[in-house]
Amino acid sequence: MSTLDVTRAELAVLVFYLNKAEARDKICRAIQYGSKFLSNGEPGTAQNVDKSTSLARKVFRLFKFVNDLHALISPTPQGTPLPIILLGKSKNALLSTFLFLDQIVWLGRTGIYKNKERTELIGRISLLCWMGSSVCTSLVELAELGRLSRSMKKLEKELKNTDKYQNEEYNDKLKKSNERTLALVKAGMDIVVAVGLLQLAPKKVTPRITGGFGFVSSLISCYQLLPSPPKSKTN
Repeated sequence: MSTLDVTRAELAVLVFYLNKAEARDKICRAIQYGSKFLSNGEPGTAQNVDKSTSLARKVFRLFKFVNDLHALISPTPQGTPLPIILLGKSKNALLSTFLFLDQIVWLGRTGIYKNKERTELIGRISLLCWMGSSVCTSLVELAELGRLSRSMKKLEKELKNTDKYQNEEYNDKLKKSNERTLALVKAGMDIVVAVGLLQLAPKKVTPRITGGFGFVSSLISCYQLLPSPPKSKTN
């Protein structure tokens, strides 16, 4: 392939990525929390960027609560333990509630809904729902990592006299394990961000810590949305 062909292919991937509403939302989220980190809660340009980006992101999330509502009523894969099912459904219910309430917050922040006091209350309830969904996500990922670990150890015993990294099933499980570990780290960071936004521990979780954790969490989200590389063909 020529340099021009490679450039075209790379730009096509970038266009495909940026055409995703979710990807644009996460890029805006990185800008929002990066600004929060820089401002550290102090008035100025960075805080203005933080607030304006936060409001703009709410537009990206209009009617997004339907996604988790659909996941809530969808059947789960066979063989999934009941505790994981319950945690997963709780996560969907809490996240759907957060996204629905966030629309009311947007109406309040734009002046369409006039009751400021109730808007602030709804905002806090929505953040509590988001924090609850992040806790559920952490527990689900921990449980699934435990299941994967047991499954991989069993497979390692079966592949004792061979190179396990040449086994497609083992590599698939290893990839899933890495993805779930990253999702667990992100969920843990989101819990810290929620604590900061709710000001549950203002002396320990400052706006700068909230911004830093939110920025890294956003970068992880951006990475998770990258298209998967094509599998190499073997002869």
